[in-house]
Amino acid sequence: MTALSTRPALAACLMAMVLAGCAIGPDYTKPKMDIPAAYKEDGRWKSASPQDASPRGDWWTVYQDPQLDSLMDTLNRQSPTIAQAEANYRQARALLDQAEASLWPTLGVTASKSHGVSTAGGNVSNQYNLAATASWEVDLWGTVRRAVEAGSAKEAASAAQLESIRLSSQAQLATAYLQLVVADVQLRQLQDSEANLLQNLQLTRNQFAVGMVSDDSVAQAESSWKTAQAARVDKQLSRAQLEHAIAAALGVAPASFALPASKALPHLPQLPPGLPSTLLERRPDIAAAERAVAEANAEIGIAKAAYFPTLTLSASAGYKGSSFADWVSLPNRIWSLGPQLALTLFDGGLRRAQTAAAIASYDASVASYRQTVLSAFQAVEDNLSAQSLLQEEAQYQQSALQAAQRAEGITQNQYRAGVVSYLNVLTAQNSRISAETTLWSVKNRQYTASVALVSALGGKW
Repeated sequence: MTALSTRPALAACLMAMVLAGCAIGPDYTKPKMDIPAAYKEDGRWKSASPQDASPRGDWWTVYQDPQLDSLMDTLNRQSPTIAQAEANYRQARALLDQAEASLWPTLGVTASKSHGVSTAGGNVSNQYNLAATASWEVDLWGTVRRAVEAGSAKEAASAAQLESIRLSSQAQLATAYLQLVVADVQLRQLQDSEANLLQNLQLTRNQFAVGMVSDDSVAQAESSWKTAQAARVDKQLSRAQLEHAIAAALGVAPASFALPASKALPHLPQLPPGLPSTLLERRPDIAAAERAVAEANAEIGIAKAAYFPTLTLSASAGYKGSSFADWVSLPNRIWSLGPQLALTLFDGGLRRAQTAAAIASYDASVASYRQTVLSAFQAVEDNLSAQSLLQEEAQYQQSALQAAQRAEGITQNQYRAGVVSYLNVLTAQNSRISAETTLWSVKNRQYTASVALVSALGGKW
């Protein structure tokens, strides 16, 4: 067979390869996870199917607090953290557009005029040039398509990451606000205790003045009052820091931001029994991790495609003449057409190393995805346990506080009647304050756990 006879066969083979457009590298399959059919803490839950694009709604409205609603509205409009994530998403979208643009040919046009003197006769002449160019790199081995695939996965992951950061920012704000509300309640109770202890101190001083009690009773009463003052100041510091954290989350300078003391407690939601699982359906961080795996998978194809030659089709056409009048006349037309084939013969192991790095990156992204899923299940299980057990603990602690308050009242009356010493009053007061502090600590944990559970489920149920 002669060289001439092989040319049609080679051209036909090349055309078939162009039309087939085979893509190098493995096709993407979602990593498999051994996921339980139900949560340990609620056996009535079902397996989930991914729906991370579903709208989450204003999940914080379950707390029925208008001030929290207003803060969330401000957060969604002007949070610097959310704005940064949104800009990152727009960048990923633009990079995807860049990758998709490589699928299309490049067209161009050039025009020029030159002025020179001929070496033969010394005549001055003008030269006019007009040309149109076109080039297209054939995606013979799927390099561009893999790049588009990677860009699409990255754009989707960035969108999920934006939603994840939005949800996380909302959860942090809700947690800080609810803790601030609890701090306001504790402050009022500490102020009441401080006022009661001051009355006890004045009563003890009066009793000391008439010889009913000794000076050590006065010292104990004064110590209790000062301790209550210190506890109030410490709680004021905690509230101020929570207020500063809320201001920073909203993108506002703390010096110009203030929240009035809350007059009512927000509603504490309870997850209804038998609620269908929405963990894998709604959590954007899981979606982001899964799409990072898809991006890493496409990068393997890009690295492997570097082993194969690239084929660029190019063409140009134009006119060249010494007179502007006949610039575009037929005798002055020029054109060219032809393919270019490029193949790197030796690179010192660069492409092999790039492929190995891409495979390692894929393996790492799979491991990260699996860890994200496991961590998500852990978060749900933790906060399901917290919801039920903290509710039980709060009931016991409420009963303990009521008993301590009753004991304090009885002891106060006995002390005023001179039946018992101030030491008995002090013991009863400390028991009541301790029970009160513990109860509101549990309430605080309940609010925090409820926000964490909603966040772990990916938003409003």
